[in-house]
Amino acid sequence: MNHTISNKLRPLFCISVDSPEEGWREQISQRREPFVFLKKNDQVYAYVYMDDLTVAGVNSLDLTIESLQSYATPIDHVGELKPGSSATLPFIFQILGEHVALIKNEQNEYSGYIRREDALVELFRQDHNINLLKVMLSSIPMGIFVVDGETKIVNSNESGLKMIKSSKEQVININAGKIFNQAHINQALSTGETLLNQLHITDEIGVLVDYSPIVNDNKQVDGMIIIVQDLPMVEEMAMEIEYVKDLNTDLNAILATMYDEILVVNHRGELLRYSDNFIPGFWGVSDLKEIVGKSLLELEKQGVFSPSVVRLVLDKKKKVSVVQTTPNGKSVLAVGNPVLNDKGDIHRIIVASRDITETKKLKSELRETKRISKNYKEELEKLKTNHHVRKTIIYCSPQMEQIMDKTKKLADFDSTVLILGESGVGKELIAKSIHREGNRVNQPFMTVNCGAISEELLESELFGYTKGAFTGADSKGKVGFFEQADKGILFLDEIGEIPLRLQVKLLRVLQEKEVTPVGSTKPTPIDVQIIAATNRDLEKMVKEGSFREDLYYRIHVIPIQVPPLRERPEDVPLLAFHFIQQLNEQYNKNYHLSPEALNLLEVYDWPGNIRELQNLIERLVVTADDDVITADFVNQSLKFGESKHSKPVITGIVPYREAQEHLEEQLILLAMKKYKTTTRAAKALEISQSAISRKYQKILQRKANTETPQ
Repeated sequence: MNHTISNKLRPLFCISVDSPEEGWREQISQRREPFVFLKKNDQVYAYVYMDDLTVAGVNSLDLTIESLQSYATPIDHVGELKPGSSATLPFIFQILGEHVALIKNEQNEYSGYIRREDALVELFRQDHNINLLKVMLSSIPMGIFVVDGETKIVNSNESGLKMIKSSKEQVININAGKIFNQAHINQALSTGETLLNQLHITDEIGVLVDYSPIVNDNKQVDGMIIIVQDLPMVEEMAMEIEYVKDLNTDLNAILATMYDEILVVNHRGELLRYSDNFIPGFWGVSDLKEIVGKSLLELEKQGVFSPSVVRLVLDKKKKVSVVQTTPNGKSVLAVGNPVLNDKGDIHRIIVASRDITETKKLKSELRETKRISKNYKEELEKLKTNHHVRKTIIYCSPQMEQIMDKTKKLADFDSTVLILGESGVGKELIAKSIHREGNRVNQPFMTVNCGAISEELLESELFGYTKGAFTGADSKGKVGFFEQADKGILFLDEIGEIPLRLQVKLLRVLQEKEVTPVGSTKPTPIDVQIIAATNRDLEKMVKEGSFREDLYYRIHVIPIQVPPLRERPEDVPLLAFHFIQQLNEQYNKNYHLSPEALNLLEVYDWPGNIRELQNLIERLVVTADDDVITADFVNQSLKFGESKHSKPVITGIVPYREAQEHLEEQLILLAMKKYKTTTRAAKALEISQSAISRKYQKILQRKANTETPQ
C-alpha cells in the first residue's frame, strides 16, 4: 500500500445494529471523526456521515439505531482500494460520489478508511490517473475549454481545439475573450447564470457556444466551462429538423384531405394527435383538443362509446375493425392498426373512423336480404349433411335438437312411441325420422289417420277381412294395415279419435302381437312397431271415459312432446327460407323475404304451426308483386292479437329482466314497422324519442352480430 495512503488511514468505528454496546451514544458524541460504520451479523454493511444528522437537527445523545439506519449509506456504494490494484476512471467517479473510500488488506478484510479528499489527492499525484482525465476530456465529441476566474483558459480537449482551428500551445493561459465573446464571458462570471446556444462566427470559425459558470460551495464563481459545437453539425441538425417539419406539414395536409377521422394513440391508449376531420356527437366534446392526452380506454368505461377499438388492438396486437355505438344511437366504423417497435411491442395505434349512421340506413334491402338468404342456405346445407333424415326436418332450436337426439336413441329399440303436439307441428315427420333412423328402415312404413275414416271402415282397414265378411266386401278379402306393416312400423295418426270398441281390439294386438281379420277366428302373428300421435289430451280423455286407460299406458311407453312453433321462434326464419326456396325452384322464381319481414314472422304466434307457415309462404309468393317480400306485405296476411296465444311468448323459466327485454324488443320492432320513424313510434309507445332510437339501434346491432358468419 502507498505510504501516503497508509498515513491517512483511519480505523473503522463500528456499531452493531443487532446488539449495540452500552454507552455507544456517548462514544459517538466524543469522536472527532464524523463517520460511524454499521454492522449486521458481524459484517460491515453501511456507514453514516454524522454531519448529515447534525444538519437535520438530530442530537447525538438522542440517537437511536433506527435513526442511524435511516441516514446510512450501503457499503456497496463506496469505493474500495485493494493491495496491488490501480485506479480506473470508473473508480475515480465512484470516489467522487461518496465521502470515504475503504481500504482492504491482503486477507481481503477492511483495515480502515480514508477520506475522499485524501484518496483523490493521492490518486492525482500519479501520472497515469491524470491521463485518465485527459482520456475523459478527449472522448467527449463537443469542445471543452476550462476558464479560471481571471478568464484565462487553463485546459481544453482535442475536439475543441479542432473546432477553433488552433493548438494547445496557442490557447493555454490566454484570455478566453480573444477567442470567444468577452461580453458573454463577463456576464456568466458576474451573474453565475449559464448562457446557452450562443452563435460565435468569425472569419476563421463558426461555432455554437454554451457558457457554464463553475460555482464553489460558497456560491462563488471560480471560473467557467465553455462548451463548443461545430456549426456544420448544428446546421445538419437544423436541416433535419426542417425536413421533419416539412414532412409533418405534408402529413397534416394529407390527413386533412382524407374523409375519415384519423387518431394517433400511444401504447397506453392516450390520444396524441388527430386529423382535422371530426365526427361530431361521437366523443361528447366540441373539439378533440379537449381529450388530447386522455385515455380512450377510460372514455369507453364512462360509456361515451362501445366497444373501444384501441383496447381490442392492445389485446390482439393486430388490425381490428369494429362498429362503435354511442348512447345517442350514432354508429361509427373504426379501424385500428398497430405500429410495432423493434421488440414487437405496440408503439402507436392509428385509428381511422367513419360515421356510418346514415350509410347503414341507406343500405340496399335486396342486398341485405340476399346475404341473409345465403346464410340460411348455408345453414340448411349444413343440416342436410348431418344425416339423411334431417333432409325432411328443418330446425335449429335446442328443443327440436333434443327431440332429434331422442329419435336417434330409439334406433335399436322397437318400443311403442306416442308423439304429442298441436296440429301442424310435424308429428308425422318425427314418426318418419324414427323409421329412417331405426333398424326397420328397409321395412314398410304405413300411415293411418284414425280420425279421417269411419268406424266400420277403420276396423277393416286396420285388421283386414276375409272374403264374404260383410256386404260389399271384396270377394278375395283384404290384408289390413297391421299385416301390411309386418316387420315395419305402423303410424296411427290422431289415435285419440279411435272408438272405444276398436280400442279393445287394438289393445289386444299390442298385447298379443297378433291380429284377427274381420270375419275370421284365426289370429295371424305380426311383428309391428306402433307409433301413435295425437293433438288431444289423452289423460283427460281417460278420466272422462272416452279413452281406455289400459290402452293409454300401452301406447305411452316413449312419449315425445313436440313444441309448437311459437315456442321455438328461431326455427321460423329457417323454415320460411326452406319453403320459399321450394317454391322458387318449383316455379323458377327468385323471391326473398326482407329482414324486417323475417323479424315479423318470428314474433307471430303461429296458431296453425308449421302448416300455417307453409301456407302463408305460398300465399305470399303467389300474390307478391316484387321479388322482395316486405314486412308491410307480410303484415297484411297476419292477424296479431287474434290468436288464443298472445305475445310475448316465454319458452321456459327465464329471469324477469330477460323477459322484459324480450317484450320491449317486440314492441319496438312492431312500432318501427308500423310508424317508420322513431318520433312517431316513440309517441305511440309513450316514451322519449331518444330512448327508442337508442334501443332500436341496439336491437339492430345485436341482430347484425348474430347474423354475421363466424
